[in-house]
Amino acid sequence: MRYAIGIDLGGTNIKSVIVTPEGDTLGQSEVSFDPAKPMDWGHKIRSIIDNLHRERGESANVGVSAPGLAARDGSHIVHMPGRLEGLQGLNWQQFLQTKRQVPVLNDAHSALLGEAWLGAATGYKDVFMLTLGTGVGGAALVDGRLLCGHIGRGGHLGHVCLDPDKPPGITGMPGSLENAIGNCTIWTRSNGRFQFTRDLVAAHNAGDAEATKVWLDSVRRLACAVASFINVLDPEAAIIGGGIARAGAALFDPLQQWVPQFEWSPTGTHVKILPAKLGEFAGAYGAARNALMQ
Repeated sequence: MRYAIGIDLGGTNIKSVIVTPEGDTLGQSEVSFDPAKPMDWGHKIRSIIDNLHRERGESANVGVSAPGLAARDGSHIVHMPGRLEGLQGLNWQQFLQTKRQVPVLNDAHSALLGEAWLGAATGYKDVFMLTLGTGVGGAALVDGRLLCGHIGRGGHLGHVCLDPDKPPGITGMPGSLENAIGNCTIWTRSNGRFQFTRDLVAAHNAGDAEATKVWLDSVRRLACAVASFINVLDPEAAIIGGGIARAGAALFDPLQQWVPQFEWSPTGTHVKILPAKLGEFAGAYGAARNALMQ
């Protein structure tokens, strides 16, 4: 049976899926690694792939999803400074010692590719996705093709400016969407009350007025960003995923209220705002899909 292995490398864990070309899942797993131990993630990925090949008695195409900017030829991550030592510049085909190409995608690009294949974005040719977590990842499909851009920056929607008078984010952009709603700034935005967005949302749901003010201000900024991306990309749908999307109605109810208010809709129709379906394995599914497309 033909199948592909999708590997999604995160900050502290590795997710893997085995998928057929028809989209049937043959298996999935998640293992952690020690980010302080040099190349621990690489050795564990090698082990995962070797074990799967032995178990199934045949080799398979492998695709990789990872943070950072992917090279134009898809062979490696060309820019990922400061963490996951050894990832930047690593040629995956050589590292895995395989004759087959091992295509590499940025993790947000891969997540959207997975959602377009088997998730919330299935059937759409023009769609974008935001992954809300520690930071804010983004990706877009335009005419059915991933928007990668000239050097791989295409679709990095979390790094747009919402307020030029606010402090810069990790890319140097002042008042970025990432800083407006990402967990990376929750301590600052909540005046030191919360370390995690889930706790802020819990306080909001419990009727804490101060928490509600902080949370809804962040969601309103997100709604402005989503409406702005709609103006630029003219999509059929916007997919919202990542850990913060687990807030459910606390996120999607105000988002569904505000986006139509801000959205330019000259034909009277509104873009669908949809929750992602594949959860934390979206990037692994996208990596597998990318491998099958080679």
